[in-house]
Amino acid sequence: MSETRKIAAILAADVVGYSRLTGADEDRTLARLRALRSDLIDPTIAVHHGRVVKRTGDGALVEFRSVVDAVRCAVEVQNNMVERNAGVPPERRIDFRIGIHLGDIVEESDGDLMGEGVNIASRLEGIAKPGAICLSEDAYRQVKSRLNVAISDLGVTQLKNIADPIRVYSLEVGVATQGKPPMPAQPTELEKNSAPLALPDKPSIAVLPFQNMSGDPEQEYFSDGITEDIITALSRLRWFFVIARNSTFAYKGKGIDVKRLGNELGVRYVLEGSVRKSGQRVRITGQLIDATTGNHIWAERYDRELTDIFALQDEITSSVTAAIEPKLLAAEGVRTEKRSIADLNAWDLVARALSHFWKLTANESEVAVTILREAVQRYPDYAPAHSMLAFALLVSSHVGWMPDGDRDSAAFHTRKAVELDENDPWAHMALGYLALTDHRTDDAVRHFQTNRP
Repeated sequence: MSETRKIAAILAADVVGYSRLTGADEDRTLARLRALRSDLIDPTIAVHHGRVVKRTGDGALVEFRSVVDAVRCAVEVQNNMVERNAGVPPERRIDFRIGIHLGDIVEESDGDLMGEGVNIASRLEGIAKPGAICLSEDAYRQVKSRLNVAISDLGVTQLKNIADPIRVYSLEVGVATQGKPPMPAQPTELEKNSAPLALPDKPSIAVLPFQNMSGDPEQEYFSDGITEDIITALSRLRWFFVIARNSTFAYKGKGIDVKRLGNELGVRYVLEGSVRKSGQRVRITGQLIDATTGNHIWAERYDRELTDIFALQDEITSSVTAAIEPKLLAAEGVRTEKRSIADLNAWDLVARALSHFWKLTANESEVAVTILREAVQRYPDYAPAHSMLAFALLVSSHVGWMPDGDRDSAAFHTRKAVELDENDPWAHMALGYLALTDHRTDDAVRHFQTNRP
């Protein structure tokens, strides 16, 4: 395997007390961490021209072009975490510690990084306080005139398994690093539920996976597909903040306290419901809840022919929007164009494919891609089939499940999806990944931010 030596800024990060957090509540900890990655960490890394080299459970190793970019990224993430942790009980907070070093590294042909430069960054992260950023002297020298945060000189420090001691500086970002209140031994239920939400400055909603009431586990993909379409429809409304699919699906099949969920995901509204499919008829129920009070805002039951499924999805989206922001509903239409029965068959194939793809394993990804290839062959004018095939190919290639040669195929299907529907959000996600692999970071961020499914 060939290798290349170079000088680079390396950022290493992990979650403080991750084992304790997952031991107490693994599912919700993972959901919150996924939400942070999709809504905060990955976009911030992209904006500052970083490249995620690898993830290690709760941690990540990121390469930057310069120390300035690395530190700006770290400071932005830690500042945002201060806001996101506001009102969250100490024992449930997610805090990051970060280490940054500028040094010599070895880049393998597969993009992985090794060498002492990587080791030092990892050891710096290990000695950082919760919410803080530790810099080596080499890194600090590059940015000391640009910093506007509290700096502590930790002096010459012997890092574990590093031969020579190095001087270390700690950047303490925001109020979270100035000491947290002591952890209560047993917080009461009232204390858990009274914590204020860190809400965005626009209507915020989480769409929980709709329950499959058909009595047939094979129909699970159908209810998941309905949920994903509603998430996508709401995400297209720029004045809504919609929690990503990966975060809400972590709650699937679990008994959920809506107020607690609102606190954990930082949303005011929660949409939940059920789907019952029988023959050519479908029944969907939905209810919208204010997570700050637990009060029901809107509830409805729909009985329709299966051929009306797209109109039904639009109707649900319109009803939710009207209940939350009726004035905004009048300002921007949410209905899609009428689609045919052929689109219903294509949608069914795509929904089946996604039920495999989101299991995120090599075998399931291969099954998903096979189904999506069938979908684009049978229904060449159905944009979501092309965009999801492109997205699945790019992700599978990126993590090593499929050969890099599929990138050309992904690019073709991305262009086809945009040609058929320039507003398809998954097409823009695919465009963003293509731009990122071409090191066109600004284009990647533009696509990720403009159309997030």
